[in-house]
Amino acid sequence: MTTPLKIALIGAGAMGRQHAGYVARESAAILVASADPFSSSLADETGIEHFTDHREMLDQVRPDAVIIANPNDLHVTTAIDCLERGIPALLEKPVACSQEEAKQLIAAQQRYNVPILVGHHRRHNPVAARAKAIIDEGRLGRLATVTGMWQTCKPDEYFSMEWRRRPGAGVVLINLVHDLDMLRHFCGEISGVQAMTHNALRGFEVEDSAIVQLEFVNGALGSLTGSDGVVSPWGWDQNVNEVPLYAKHLDQSCYFLAGSEGALSVPQLSLWRYGEARGWQHQLVCESHRFTEGSAQQRQLAHFIEVARGQAEPLVSVEDAARTLAVIDAIQEAARTGQRKVPRSP
Repeated sequence: MTTPLKIALIGAGAMGRQHAGYVARESAAILVASADPFSSSLADETGIEHFTDHREMLDQVRPDAVIIANPNDLHVTTAIDCLERGIPALLEKPVACSQEEAKQLIAAQQRYNVPILVGHHRRHNPVAARAKAIIDEGRLGRLATVTGMWQTCKPDEYFSMEWRRRPGAGVVLINLVHDLDMLRHFCGEISGVQAMTHNALRGFEVEDSAIVQLEFVNGALGSLTGSDGVVSPWGWDQNVNEVPLYAKHLDQSCYFLAGSEGALSVPQLSLWRYGEARGWQHQLVCESHRFTEGSAQQRQLAHFIEVARGQAEPLVSVEDAARTLAVIDAIQEAARTGQRKVPRSP
């Protein structure tokens, strides 16, 4: 039997605790230590070693792999600390807070040749894989439009951590980064963006609401609407049975893709097409597509174990995640200037 992969956790907040739970359910891995300068509660509860400094943990414990789930602005420096020690990492999104940081991480990874899997976990979800297959099979014909929504109401206590109210956070970078990655995955690379953001609901330094217009290389056009302070059943976290923390509205969809031959709602996977006759005077026929159930995060962890052992290439590489970050940067610049911007990858 293969010895379980020894995994250490950097960042033991809400996201870190989720990762700890997935490791506990994975027979091929074991959580051996955590590092968090603010709290030792996870270590106290699980009996693992606790450190306030992650570098001290890396040097003393020497884990086989690391999950990085600390604040966004520490992602790159922490990942480089792991690379320097030859330790593979699962790095929570966003991969970085700026293109300059992303360039530093890409250069460091090339220098040390140690794998990093970026935690855009939705790509591991079976419903995303089935939707991607339907699109790639040409069932929609030539893709023309896509509409996406991520709208919910985060509780006030979510913002008790100061970093969530400061630059480096915000609904675009924390939440819509997932949706933008999914839209890139489904529809291809993004060639231009226009955007408006506002902080009127909460008044923090970062935005709580955003509207984004997207142009894709293949000619498709899209829109993405997001807010973390509204009443709404529309969003991946509410519409997909993925993270138990969030209340579910599983009869709703959050992405709507339309092409010359059909339209698809996701995650419902309802495919709408004409029968023998085409045109708006004819009734559409709906096909409901099934997919294999499975936890995206658990599947991501299983994939990361293979990556850490050198048995697989990362499904989401640093370079791939940096392309999503380039879209984020373009959105923020478009919102600031009111002008169309072109994403520039490192």
